[in-house]
Amino acid sequence: MKQYVIIAQDGKDEDALARRASVRPNHLAGAKKLKAQNQFVTGGAILDESGNMRGSVMIVQFETEEAFKDWFANEPYITQGVWKSIEVKPFRVAEV
Repeated sequence: MKQYVIIAQDGKDEDALARRASVRPNHLAGAKKLKAQNQFVTGGAILDESGNMRGSVMIVQFETEEAFKDWFANEPYITQGVWKSIEVKPFRVAEV
């Protein structure tokens, strides 16, 4: 499977936290679906100094790049404007 690391920063506007909170249930439902399909490796929120969620890191895996692109195009944090800066890199989880 092809693995990818996603490092995403939320918007910095005053509505960013509320936007994340409203979209979060859909994002987590999608992550649970990925996990059930062995496509979610790990992930979590990036926190600011106050402990507020301000971004995300996800490691996901897909059989094809096309499957990854399809998921990426429909990820709620992207379609609903939570993530404003997104870095995607090919990745390989270490076998330890």
